[in-house]
Amino acid sequence: MIAVPRRLLWVGTNPGGGGTETHMITLSRALAEQGAEVHCLVHPQGRIAQALETAPVTRHFGVFRNSADPSGIRALRRAIRMVQPDWVIGSFSKEYWPLALISRSEGRPLALFRHMDLRLKPNTRWLLSRWPLRLFAISAYLRERLILQGVPAERAEVLANPLRLADFQRDFTARTRQRAALRLTDEDFLVGFVGAWHRGKGVFMLADAIDAAHATDARVHGLWLGGGTHEAELRVRLEDKPWHHLLGWQDPAMPWYSVMDALALPSIEPDTFGRVCLEAQACATPVLGAAMGGIPESFAADRSGLLLPAGAGRDWRDAILRLAADVPLRERLAGAGPDYARRFDADVIARDFLATLLR
Repeated sequence: MIAVPRRLLWVGTNPGGGGTETHMITLSRALAEQGAEVHCLVHPQGRIAQALETAPVTRHFGVFRNSADPSGIRALRRAIRMVQPDWVIGSFSKEYWPLALISRSEGRPLALFRHMDLRLKPNTRWLLSRWPLRLFAISAYLRERLILQGVPAERAEVLANPLRLADFQRDFTARTRQRAALRLTDEDFLVGFVGAWHRGKGVFMLADAIDAAHATDARVHGLWLGGGTHEAELRVRLEDKPWHHLLGWQDPAMPWYSVMDALALPSIEPDTFGRVCLEAQACATPVLGAAMGGIPESFAADRSGLLLPAGAGRDWRDAILRLAADVPLRERLAGAGPDYARRFDADVIARDFLATLLR
């Protein structure tokens, strides 16, 4: 066990359940398991609080509705004085400034994570560039984007997006049961999508590519887990097409990766990372990923998946048909996935983070 900062206070009062929240849940749990005393200031009714209820962390409650929320500021100051943390950690941009001001006034060092590829406001750019803090991007792509927006290169570090590998394993029972429920045979080829049904995620291009592949090979099917902004439009487009299976949000999603024959992330707008690609590989499911944003960092091109041009429907159709026809290729890609995912194991990332804070 390495020497670690004794106490950490991670602040994240957003109530949602997206990628930033998942990162905080996964890494804070792993940090505690590595020997740190972890405290989290979270929204009392939020997804983070719910997920950490049984974790070896201490929860404190508060809400930042905006960066100047008096109740959030009081809760943060109270938590810092109670915990006396060696480091304060933050993940959400609306909390950056209160974290910076209060942690400094209380004499506590600050580490901030950056998840979203959004244009920096001038005051946020100044904060990330000049304030005494540690700044971590979740991918090399996002680090480069921060540098392009004026953050000095020496200020921006990369700490990979962690995955709790114990939560993602090949599930042969789920594969047999759920494929039977979908009336799929072992010979059918199921392409899965997990996430927001949003135009920028390439869902309509993927739907067209699956349709085109199905027209050539009737064994090709699509599986859709998620929902969101363009859900109604996607459902209308895919109605009366029984080779598409639209299931909506599924919690947990893990068993469904084993039901698929390939996971597709066809984004046509930049993602900072492709977490679903990582989850699929941990479950020994090959990946089809777009050459866009941080997605190429989330799998091993030509080893655990195929990297395809973003928005190029014919290339996606051809890749689907290639995998459907080439069982040895699928098996090779599937076999390499878990090994690639291991480098993102939450325990490994937690150890790296703690060691970095000591430098």
